[in-house]
Amino acid sequence: MLHNNKFINDFMAHYDYPQEAVKAFTELNIRLDNEPDFAAEFDSIVNEYLFPETDGMREALDKMTELANKKGINDCTLEFVFLLNCVPTLKERYDKAGIPEKIFWDTMNDLRYKLIECMDCEEVPGTFVAGWFDGFFDMTRFAYGRFQYEVREFDEDEDFVTSCGKVIKKGDTYINFHIPSSGVSLTDDIRIESYKLAYEAYKDLFPDGKMVFGCSSWLLYPAHKKFLPAKSNILRFMDDFEMVEWEEKEEFNDGWRIFGKDSDLPFDQLPRNNSLRKAYADWLSAGNKGGHGFGLFIFDGEKILK
Repeated sequence: MLHNNKFINDFMAHYDYPQEAVKAFTELNIRLDNEPDFAAEFDSIVNEYLFPETDGMREALDKMTELANKKGINDCTLEFVFLLNCVPTLKERYDKAGIPEKIFWDTMNDLRYKLIECMDCEEVPGTFVAGWFDGFFDMTRFAYGRFQYEVREFDEDEDFVTSCGKVIKKGDTYINFHIPSSGVSLTDDIRIESYKLAYEAYKDLFPDGKMVFGCSSWLLYPAHKKFLPAKSNILRFMDDFEMVEWEEKEEFNDGWRIFGKDSDLPFDQLPRNNSLRKAYADWLSAGNKGGHGFGLFIFDGEKILK
């Protein structure tokens, strides 16, 4: 396998990867080309993951961590290079499945989002959540506009009845979605456009035309209504949902999503250089907690039904 190949270079250029990252990844790929023993072990892990003979991504990443330690390489960096070397095969699978090229490029943009997060939080090119990409590489999670979607089954023991009367039972299908850290604001137009695109992709799963969307996120913490600015797009996003469950957390493990590498600072020292950071820093400094929520809504292809 030629690791420093044109596809990977073009892939990084397509998303305008930071030069620091391009340099690190390119040098590592060249090293693989020049060290046959290193390459043989690396390629074996890649091939076992892409052409399954193992338990999948978790086993592959455990092996990559061992290899990184053996070779004196940061595991975040080697795991990202692992993902990059899987991308050409994924592109072939998209093409074979007849999935539009735009969906491939929009979906794979998540590697850049996670790269930027890692450079901010860990101050090294790579990713500290490589296992997250399994859903993209097994082609069960796709980006449609602002959000990323996948099919899930409702797992609550009690039925949930929405305000429009639709009953959702344990085992029922819903379309789960994630909010990548793309930096694109959650405006009404952006959100609805994404829901419409996803509706077209998954509408055959809902014969009655009423699609069930669900999301589990720190963004859906109900207490946001107490301290976020009234014009916050996060509050607008929350209003799309009917809450199924939520929890307050003793430790705000999602703090890095807001404060990056500064998330471990004492609350009174957290950066306050934008409205979200200021609101959260003030809230936490006053002795309050962060949290997490899970909500659903019904969409008919044009609007949310309530």
